[in-house]
Amino acid sequence: MTENADDSPRRARRRPTAEKTEAAPVRSHAYRQMVNPFTPLKIFSDDHIQAIHEAALGLLENTGWKVLSDRALDKYAEHRADVDRSTQMVRIDRGLVAKALATVPHGFDIQALAPERVVHMSSNHVAMAPTSGPPNIMDIERGRRAGNFEDFCNILKLCQTYDVIHVLGGACEPQDIPNNFRHLEVTRAQLLLTDKVPFMFSRGAEQIHDNFELIRLAHGITPEQFKEKVYVYSIINTNSPLQLDTPMAEGIMDFALHGQPTVITPFTLAGAMAPVTIAGALTLAHAEALAGITLGQMTNPGAPMMYGSFTSNVDMKSGSPAFGTPEYTKAAFGAGQLARFLKMPWRSSNATASNTPDAQAAYESQMSLWGALLGGCNFILHAAGWVESGLSTSYEKFILDIEMLQMFAETFQPVTATADDIGMSAVAEVGPGGHFFGCAHTMERYRSAFYPPLVSDWRNFGQWTEDGSKTATQRANTIWKDAVRDYVPPTRDVAIVDALNDYVERRKAEGGAHPLT
Repeated sequence: MTENADDSPRRARRRPTAEKTEAAPVRSHAYRQMVNPFTPLKIFSDDHIQAIHEAALGLLENTGWKVLSDRALDKYAEHRADVDRSTQMVRIDRGLVAKALATVPHGFDIQALAPERVVHMSSNHVAMAPTSGPPNIMDIERGRRAGNFEDFCNILKLCQTYDVIHVLGGACEPQDIPNNFRHLEVTRAQLLLTDKVPFMFSRGAEQIHDNFELIRLAHGITPEQFKEKVYVYSIINTNSPLQLDTPMAEGIMDFALHGQPTVITPFTLAGAMAPVTIAGALTLAHAEALAGITLGQMTNPGAPMMYGSFTSNVDMKSGSPAFGTPEYTKAAFGAGQLARFLKMPWRSSNATASNTPDAQAAYESQMSLWGALLGGCNFILHAAGWVESGLSTSYEKFILDIEMLQMFAETFQPVTATADDIGMSAVAEVGPGGHFFGCAHTMERYRSAFYPPLVSDWRNFGQWTEDGSKTATQRANTIWKDAVRDYVPPTRDVAIVDALNDYVERRKAEGGAHPLT
């Protein structure tokens, strides 16, 4: 017996919906498994990449990094890294790094609740996730405000609506839910409102255990089966320069023990938290990534992991982060080369420093996406909705980003050149001075020949003016509201819904779990 999840994941009832309007392009299902057909761009020579790698190894051996978790210090010491407990500094021999890189998988698949939505993290496959974790939410009618659970669920509904979003993210922090219960509510919401791969934060073993149990219940598998495949992912951010805090360190270990992947992502801002040069910032980030990857493989050799990059520059006048810059794009190209040097899947981002979904947000995001996708990334976090340097999620920016992502996805679709594609019969039919609007070749193909835009308005000035002269941001406002209104939840087995609800209510009655600090 099955039921559909309501827009409130606490219940399992389907609400009546208005007649659905066509929001997504008709070929959206082609975007469920994205493959990038283009050769990744390079910014460094092979010798330069080798030099960066060697410099990073030397940094780990000679300077090391500071690790705040006693449990992680124990693991490093167990594998004969040089651990100074008085300073919490760990120096890692390059032989230990090489041993870790020999066991880290070159790719893996992430299982989704819908089998057709399995995500491939390997080769030239590409997956997109929405923005993750901003404390604020905004739209053009209500402005910027603290994120709440309704907003979090709305972003999940948008993620479910558009097939170019493949995995979930932290969306926005639902600050109306106490910290000790928040992980339970957001994970249950992901599992009931979508059938895509869930995301979870690494905020301590107790919260991680709760989330693993909820995901296991949703898939109807045993704890042993859960460890055999990949079902969820988490982002691990180092505290650049050269520090790993306790929740992140223990998250690496807890995920590795359960066979689930972490994306090791140093956050290096050239000129602030890293050397001012692109090569220097990438070397520091590479060293931190190697140290985190080594910890994961020490914990469980063969555990899936991903090479993450988030290197950009700052405004040297104000110290503020800058994103979507030429430096950001070039750093992405370099990070992609380093990930391929390690033969690991690579995560990048769609980022902008704009405080609102305006022209700056669009061109900085486009630059970020060019860096990620032409650089050969496998996974883009913050692919939709990011504004204000990651401090806010914007509903309108989410839709504008979906348009850009779908255009990239359409660019990735194969192009053939058969005799029928070349269409010389159409040229012969039309002849000199004619037009191709009504010829047989056009009439057979016009419905699906071109990408149908989600936001763009291709009408002439007069038609656009008569319809209210709406900007792309205004049109995006209407689209996201219609998509949330018309959202259709995935079907769920009643027994699984009950099991999820029972677990959440029991853990809440027990006090939940406070995040690790």
